Amino acid sequence: MVMVFYGSNGKSNPVSMENKVEHQTENQITYDIHLPSDLGMLYKVRLGLQSLENNISQLSLRHFKIQNTSTLDTFSLTINKTLPLSPNGDRWIEFPIQWPLKEALSVVTYHLTVFSRNILNERNLVHMTACIYGTHGDTGDRSILQSLQNVQQEDKNESFLVIVDAVDLGELEKIVLSISSKTDCKLEVKILHVQEAAKEHPIYVFEVNEEFSVSANKPEIQREIPGSFVIRGEKQMNDIDNNLNKEGSQVNNLTEYTIKVYTGDKRGAGTDANVHIILFGNEDKSEVFQLSRSLEHQNPFERGKVDTFMIKTKKLGSLRSIEIGHDGKGF
Repeated sequence: MVMVFYGSNGKSNPVSMENKVEHQTENQITYDIHLPSDLGMLYKVRLGLQSLENNISQLSLRHFKIQNTSTLDTFSLTINKTLPLSPNGDRWIEFPIQWPLKEALSVVTYHLTVFSRNILNERNLVHMTACIYGTHGDTGDRSILQSLQNVQQEDKNESFLVIVDAVDLGELEKIVLSISSKTDCKLEVKILHVQEAAKEHPIYVFEVNEEFSVSANKPEIQREIPGSFVIRGEKQMNDIDNNLNKEGSQVNNLTEYTIKVYTGDKRGAGTDANVHIILFGNEDKSEVFQLSRSLEHQNPFERGKVDTFMIKTKKLGSLRSIEIGHDGKGF
């Protein structure tokens, strides 16, 4: 059993449950753990079974309690779940920590839809995980080939749904794919869609369009896939759905733009708010893009800094103007 703790200043390394406290009571195990002091205020915990080799292993969880031995601040939660959550399913659960006088985040069910060419035929030969990152942390590596739902196949295209439960990630930023195999195989991944199960929009689109070749010389491949754009309306969704099955469609022929933002050097010039941009051309206008993944800095829009962002959108023609702004959050 392994736990990962998330705080306002970062997350811990995986913590193995090894240091048991003596004088255990029946059906209860207490551990002493030491967390880095620079994590800040804890806001979520991910708990699960680290090894994926033994499919027989199960862990029944009834109750969880954590206490700071210095301040005696205590958080407790009734869980009543057994890992894996389904046969060959997710071996991790996440829950928010709610301290007194502080609002906790909620648990969200995310739908990850994978559009590919041949993954379904190769699924028994490979191990594939996805780690979804947002402004409130990440999901950790979650298996995406163990328990598939809503599988669809049409000509050379295929898609399937993976369900991931996680504490609210905020605005989604990137997905890290990890692919490994004990035999030679090739996987062609086209696009990833992520959305909250309870909402039709927004849908976060991550364009991959890559064939991954795993072999004895390269038994594991890892790719970081930044967010391409966000679908915020039904019309935009229909346009992309209609193009998924067309070679040479708009999805495969998006225009890429490089955006450089020069933040002023005066006092208070930077911002912690969520900055967005819209491009206007003589033929069309782009979607709303959140400028969150700077190529230079982890925290963009700091005083006197230059941040570069890459976006892809449909053909706009000659650019005429832009809209840029922020949501007023933070400093």
